[in-house]
Amino acid sequence: MHLSKTASVTNRFNQKLSAFEIKLKRAQVEILQLNIGKICNLNCSHCHVNAGPWRKEIMSRKTIDKILKWLEPTNIPTVDLTGGAPEMIPDFRYLVERLKSPPRPRHIIDRCNLTILLEPGFEDLAEFLAEHNVEIIASMPCYELENVDAQRGEGVFDASIKALQYLNKIGYGCNAQRELHLVYNPTGPYLPPEQTKLEADYKRELKKHFGIIFNRLYTIVNMPIARYSSYLKRNGQLKDYYDLLIENFNPHTIDNLMCRNTINVAYNGEVFDCDFNQMLNLRLEKNQRRYLWELNPTQLEGRTIRTGQHCFGCTAGSGSSCQGSLV
Repeated sequence: MHLSKTASVTNRFNQKLSAFEIKLKRAQVEILQLNIGKICNLNCSHCHVNAGPWRKEIMSRKTIDKILKWLEPTNIPTVDLTGGAPEMIPDFRYLVERLKSPPRPRHIIDRCNLTILLEPGFEDLAEFLAEHNVEIIASMPCYELENVDAQRGEGVFDASIKALQYLNKIGYGCNAQRELHLVYNPTGPYLPPEQTKLEADYKRELKKHFGIIFNRLYTIVNMPIARYSSYLKRNGQLKDYYDLLIENFNPHTIDNLMCRNTINVAYNGEVFDCDFNQMLNLRLEKNQRRYLWELNPTQLEGRTIRTGQHCFGCTAGSGSSCQGSLV
């Protein structure tokens, strides 16, 4: 079962949509998601980006300025910054400051791994994010040390706790303008539990043991792409995991899929329907690169979204998106 066989992969998911008489098309653009670099200080086993300290792909100042120029006349309210560790690119602060500048300041989401806030050279990063009221969505796959360190590396749990405590100290999680959300993803090849109940567990345990508070918990399915796909292959679990995703296909997730209202942009400015399509090089238009500054956002509405077998990950069970479960 290989993702490179795009035709058969796409047909299988599309056949499932057809069986339910569903057409997956774009709605109005509400979020501009920028994957601004694959460099990261961590090397997580579940990473669909295959990010790490050795990666060199970062968004240049020239590309940032092109994106800002394209964004300026639009009414897109939210810019979602992801990576890798997005904060590690040289022009991260320049990008945030420009996005927050008049006449049309945007709401910014920073997808933070928490540990970056403690790295040398980033000691004032938390204050910078707070100063600009950047919403933080932080990876925290469990409230227990063993599970976090097994997935993300030794010492990551303790560093994440320290970072969360500091974020609370400067107003995150308890200030309406400084939202702090956590992300749970399974440590094995299974679907996440029910989001609301797990959020209650997280809030109870993190408050009880560490005094930590946060706004929301988002449950996200691990995508069998890049490093996580390799992990499943090595353990002989890839086929079983795909079978699990396919068997749990939920048609009620379709209306809320992130690919419907989000434009995803790579570090070089190329556009994709979602970050997962980007990592699989499943382009917006087959066999043709399209860059953000070549597109009119209103012309994307009603456009058919490109799909593959990985799309079963977003539509399994309660569904999965950058903002957690869908139903």
